[in-house]
Amino acid sequence: MQTYQAGNYDVIVVGAGHAGSEAALAAARMDCKTLLLTISLEMVAFMPCNPSVGGPAKGVVVREIDALGGEMGRNIDRTSIQTRMLNTSKGPAVQALRAQADKAAYARSMKAVIEDTDGLELHQGLVEELIVEDGQVKGVRTNTGAIYHSQAVVLTAGTSSRGKIIIGELKYSSGPNNTLPSIKLSENLLELGIELARFKTGTPPRIHYDSIDFDQTEIQPGDIEPNHFSYETPDEAFNPESTPCWLTHTNEKTHEIIRKNLHRAPMFSGMVEGVGARYCPSIEDKIVRFSDKPRHQIFIEPEGLETKEMYVQGLSTSMPEEIQLDMLHSVKGMERARLMRPGYAIEYDVVIPHQLNLNLEVKKLPGLFTAGQMNGTSGYEEAAGQGIMAGINAALKVQGKDPFILRRDEAYIGVMIDDLVTKGTTEPYRLLTSRAEFRLLLRHDNADLRLTERGRQIGLIGDERYAAYQAKFNLVQDEIKRLEGLRLTPNTPGLSEYFDRVGSAPLKDGILASELLKRPEIKYRDLVALLPDRDQVLDRQEGQQVEIQIKYAGYIKKALRKVDRMAGMESKHIPHDIDWDAIGNLANEARDRLKLINPSTLGQASRVSGVNPADIAILSVYLQQPKDLIKRRQPEEA
Repeated sequence: MQTYQAGNYDVIVVGAGHAGSEAALAAARMDCKTLLLTISLEMVAFMPCNPSVGGPAKGVVVREIDALGGEMGRNIDRTSIQTRMLNTSKGPAVQALRAQADKAAYARSMKAVIEDTDGLELHQGLVEELIVEDGQVKGVRTNTGAIYHSQAVVLTAGTSSRGKIIIGELKYSSGPNNTLPSIKLSENLLELGIELARFKTGTPPRIHYDSIDFDQTEIQPGDIEPNHFSYETPDEAFNPESTPCWLTHTNEKTHEIIRKNLHRAPMFSGMVEGVGARYCPSIEDKIVRFSDKPRHQIFIEPEGLETKEMYVQGLSTSMPEEIQLDMLHSVKGMERARLMRPGYAIEYDVVIPHQLNLNLEVKKLPGLFTAGQMNGTSGYEEAAGQGIMAGINAALKVQGKDPFILRRDEAYIGVMIDDLVTKGTTEPYRLLTSRAEFRLLLRHDNADLRLTERGRQIGLIGDERYAAYQAKFNLVQDEIKRLEGLRLTPNTPGLSEYFDRVGSAPLKDGILASELLKRPEIKYRDLVALLPDRDQVLDRQEGQQVEIQIKYAGYIKKALRKVDRMAGMESKHIPHDIDWDAIGNLANEARDRLKLINPSTLGQASRVSGVNPADIAILSVYLQQPKDLIKRRQPEEA
């Protein structure tokens, strides 16, 4: 093939999905000349699956991206058609925002941001090969022969990586939504010694709005109270007249149709080779795994304001098209549903994540970073979270600076990346609140307090944004101090009437306002109306932050003590070229796993699967030796 020199960049990002968009924007905003290459300009930030962003754990990730200076939160706020705060009856550690997106508007809006970003070029091109010089990745070559050079490359090819779509007995090469697949890039990765696995995901059918009997379903309206993903979005931008979703259920007839046709289900017939997602199973998988359940929830969700295409959430399937129609017609409200797109499964290649460092750089190919579904995750939010981290670290590498790594107690993003790199995954990884041991610290409401300073340090938070953050932080801290020093008595005007109204026990003596706020039934917005006026009134989110920090102060302090205990292990660094074979008395399984992961700290080593506390104790003692006594691998072994 005839090749030509097409340009020189600091950072090249391959793939413009949710991971690639965040990676490219982060690198460009950090003053790196950046190229974003995508198979199709029409697929920038496209949502091939559900038309929504957020949910438990995932919604917190979107807020973390925003707190670091990323774009996903702002973009979904601009293009959402409904928002709902989930788990409001539970504690703040598991509450999270979810927004229905206008799919087309979401993609258009993100593409516009990318096109308007200084230092960022968006090109259409199919990357087939990495340029490697002296063991370092130095650029890419496209199928047209264009060679682009750079100091760092971020791969975010997602489900396009040797993608294959499966519908019943039909199987063909394709990226998501019948786009062009990326085949030769995967082959090139294998040639370069990168280990790949095969995963599977899928989508449900899409049906026409006019063919649905909504009287047979249960309407699911959005919240009336304004909530946003981005800390920059004002409440005034919220539209309370949101577009609803609708709830219905499968039934025994649906299940019988599926059971009778399992022999035609690709995942049971042997046509599917990839490993599917445990936490987002197809409807046929649900029927087999949960055979005792008489029904399963089905949500009918609009794909946007300018289309009548409706997404059938909960009915993900790769059954033959005619079986999909039978399934749809068995569900209440969809008896006359008209199919617009069939559901399908898609298989794709995954870079087995133990090959990565915590900064998402490939260990054996310096200069190459990977992010998104290519690393084995599922979901737009997980992809975007990795994307911004890969973009940041690619830019830092170009600038000769230390990697940017988030700890498990700092962010769900830190939990996710540590899980992938340290523990690995044998199936599409999904973030869950249960994966985070410090979830009380990693809340939806405090992502800005956790990460804005970090975003500022790496150059992604501007002066105006930072000033607003500082003002909020100071207001909250000042109000907490005020409540901790303000004593109320049984004679405080309006207090007894308020207690009667909310069913709270009357005061027998004086009490600090902060102690009173710890009562479950007492709300800050009510209590503050009974207190002496203060110079500056807190807004809704600032008041919420005061209430949470006071009500949960004991639990938060307990979690912080645990963080302090673990900090010692996280600060004990392990040489990258340590000779694991030189450490006596390690269990064989532990030695093999430590060689594979090559953890950078004692804390990370303690989370490696197959490494037990006795092994960590041995390793800890070994690391306490003088540095010159710690044996290193020979260069040829590294």
